Amino acid sequence: MESKMAVRIALVFFAFTICLALAPVASSAEKVISLNYSNFFPALHKNSILIDQWCKEVGKRTNGRVKVAHFPGGTLTPAAQTYDNVVKGIADIGFSVFSYTRGKFPLMEVIDLPLGCKSGATATGMINAFYAKFKPKELDEVKVIYLHAHGPGIVHAKKPVTKLEDMKGLKLRATGLASKIVSALGATPVGTTMPETYDALRTGIVDGSMAPFEALKGFRWGEVINYSTADYGAAYSSGFFVVMNKAKWNSLPPDVQNIFEEVSQEWIVKQANLWDEIDKEGLEFTKKRGNKVIYLSKEEDARWAAAARPLLDSYVKEMKTKGLPGDEALKFCLDYLKKNQK
Repeated sequence: MESKMAVRIALVFFAFTICLALAPVASSAEKVISLNYSNFFPALHKNSILIDQWCKEVGKRTNGRVKVAHFPGGTLTPAAQTYDNVVKGIADIGFSVFSYTRGKFPLMEVIDLPLGCKSGATATGMINAFYAKFKPKELDEVKVIYLHAHGPGIVHAKKPVTKLEDMKGLKLRATGLASKIVSALGATPVGTTMPETYDALRTGIVDGSMAPFEALKGFRWGEVINYSTADYGAAYSSGFFVVMNKAKWNSLPPDVQNIFEEVSQEWIVKQANLWDEIDKEGLEFTKKRGNKVIYLSKEEDARWAAAARPLLDSYVKEMKTKGLPGDEALKFCLDYLKKNQK
């Protein structure tokens, strides 16, 4: 009898020991925060690689408490729907372009104007400084992780464009305010997202596109265009966002939120430098394919800038009708470029 009792006690003690051993594992597993991250750039694009590094860095600094699964190539959410899908919680974190949801971010549209910005680093510094100062209410429904903007958006086409008059009759891919720039310069805008543009160029749906040099390699446009026109006077930059579902952000422990903030501040600099790096790669890529880059004379470039200038004035007027400080927004950006343009 005593022997049976001893066996029972031993079994109970063994079971209790096993439970204690497994308890920390279960507890640890419960503390892992799993997030998904939607991005439209192709998986091998350097922007996607940088996003992968951001995800891993967050995981590393949180000691594995946060795991971010990255979905490139628009596999989780289409580019134009990313922001709304983050708001809905379909994506926890989303990376896309403000201009893909035209009219939704009125004050932020100042970044997309033909301001003549000459580098991605400058444009990225400007958009983050702008957000820090104005904190547009149009972004209140999400947590802004960080913002960035690409290098100068210029004309890439199948035909040579050496002067303003050559734009007439061309169908150019453009979205958001870039479509207005295309119209102001005399061409016809056609709205497609970046991933759709290669086939649009290949099949002749469009004659060209406005974008930074990086698209010639990153999206392989250099295979389907023949000329690039460096119209820096009318160059624009598109604003990008990395945003997080507000409820998901609020559910994170404060120390994890701090890590997100720290990593993202570092990634603003990395992203800014990357835009300029891949612009150089895109330029080299198109030249190696035998495509020609046309640089406008100072006088011709001024003509393009003058043709695009009414869009700046129109922005200020439109913002006034919405009760938004468009004049202050434009002045802030122009002053920023004067101080920081290289």
